[in-house]
Amino acid sequence: MLLFLHADTLLDSGAFEKIMSAMSQPQIAAGAFQLGIRSGKIVYRIIEKAVSFRTRFSRIPYGDQGIFIRKNTFFQMGGFKDISIMEDVDLMRRIKRSKRKIVLLSEKAYTSSRRWEKEGILYCTLRNWALISLYLLGLPPSRLARFYLADPG
Repeated sequence: MLLFLHADTLLDSGAFEKIMSAMSQPQIAAGAFQLGIRSGKIVYRIIEKAVSFRTRFSRIPYGDQGIFIRKNTFFQMGGFKDISIMEDVDLMRRIKRSKRKIVLLSEKAYTSSRRWEKEGILYCTLRNWALISLYLLGLPPSRLARFYLADPG
């Protein structure tokens, strides 16, 4: 079993047991947690709900949700592509297209609110939506990375 977490993402105690319980079902190839954002501000609860809806609808979790995957599935899918951004989305899309099952746990992976706080909640959210939309329309990740890594200030 492989678990991929962003550097600023934390899991609750008991998370590994939840992963192993979910993955005890042989039909499950991969999975992720719900997004939790470490801040008391209500606006982050709205973002969490939007991400939860998007993930349930698309069945494609992103890296900030703590992705776990069977080791053999990871290698059968070719692992992470050598791209500068969207490597998590790319992998999960390939798993979904292969008709393998992706489970979404009810527990949360808690990520830092730092980037939203630094860049501005509206700017960061709209930029992220634009980046994923452009990626899904076929814009190369190398071009998208310039916008993601750029300092708005």
